[in-house]
Amino acid sequence: MLACLSLVFAYPASAAKIDDQFRAWLANDLWPEAKTKGISKATFDTAFAGVKPNLKLPDLVMPGAKPTTPKKQHQAEFGSPGSYFGKIGGVTGGGRARAGQNARTLAAIEKRYGVPGSVVLAIWGRESGFGAAKIPYDAFEVLGTKAFLATRKDMFRTEVLAALEMVERGLASPKAMKSSWAGALGQPQFLPTSFLKHAVDFDGDGRADIWNSTPDTLASIANYLVDYGWVKGRDWGFEVAVPENVSCALEGPDQGKRISEWAAMGISRVNGKPFPANEARAEGFLLMPAGRSGPAFIVTPNFYVLKEYNESDLYALFIGHGADRIAHGDRNFAGSWGKVGGLYRSDVAALQRGLEKLGYDVGGADGLPGFKTRRSIGAWQAKNGKAATCFPDKGLVEAVR
Repeated sequence: MLACLSLVFAYPASAAKIDDQFRAWLANDLWPEAKTKGISKATFDTAFAGVKPNLKLPDLVMPGAKPTTPKKQHQAEFGSPGSYFGKIGGVTGGGRARAGQNARTLAAIEKRYGVPGSVVLAIWGRESGFGAAKIPYDAFEVLGTKAFLATRKDMFRTEVLAALEMVERGLASPKAMKSSWAGALGQPQFLPTSFLKHAVDFDGDGRADIWNSTPDTLASIANYLVDYGWVKGRDWGFEVAVPENVSCALEGPDQGKRISEWAAMGISRVNGKPFPANEARAEGFLLMPAGRSGPAFIVTPNFYVLKEYNESDLYALFIGHGADRIAHGDRNFAGSWGKVGGLYRSDVAALQRGLEKLGYDVGGADGLPGFKTRRSIGAWQAKNGKAATCFPDKGLVEAVR
């Protein structure tokens, strides 16, 4: 019985100890830095009144424990990339409905910022279901917990200080600071530093309200993209057919060519139309997110601006494709996604380490099959007399490991 009681009370005791450590950290570590940044004691105490660390959040490391990497990852990148687009219909259908409802606002935003309304709508739909998604967390609970316990403490420390600055400057009340489990705020899902840099008042009421104001939300998204370099008048990219004699290892934002040069190599749009004249004269980049086992694209610098919103090729592709569907109707990719994926992140990381030992730049052994990993796979395959697929598979993991 005593043994059972000890098990029952072990976790609460541990949690209580962590609560005490958290309060000590707030008082002795975070508050002194917040004070130097102009945060008042009243703002600090109000923000953290009653806040305890939320130990159910992901990516936490308990005091005294070592970070661990779970073997299985559930991000879409580790299944077939095609599965990532399963919910695009809701975004495009909802986007078209809201394009009419917000036509004047979107036209004004495009005139000021040069970002098409369809792109803004696609991001709005993807991030918060056009404002319908529940955003139930207390931002100070999430950001405070992560600044205290997360694997990326420094990043979240910066964010929680920015959240305090928002309240101190009267940009939002502590009660209004509702976030996702990752600490992202409001309908555009901005982290606090992004709010301070990019949020705008577009409805003219004197404050940038990304929780309740549709004009402010949409304009803030457009301003974010412009601040990261959105090029007015350029598309995000085009789905293309890539001949077998064009290496998939040419992929990447550091291997750009004029789009007319890609066309001269035999790359053509899947719809049979020529590249627009203004695009043909400009730089483009090869994108093959599933290597030879999926659709291929020539993308513009605006594609990489979309990646600033979420550092994922598939995310940026979702937004670009969703925007096209909002503007032009529901059209699927012409290319089909092959039976790829099914690997653990640890498998991909082992493959990356193997390639690094052979002198390839895979962008780091993080288990993410990004463009540097994909093209390194293609280069290794070609060097070893194999058909270049430019995407990891189980046989490749074993061969390179």
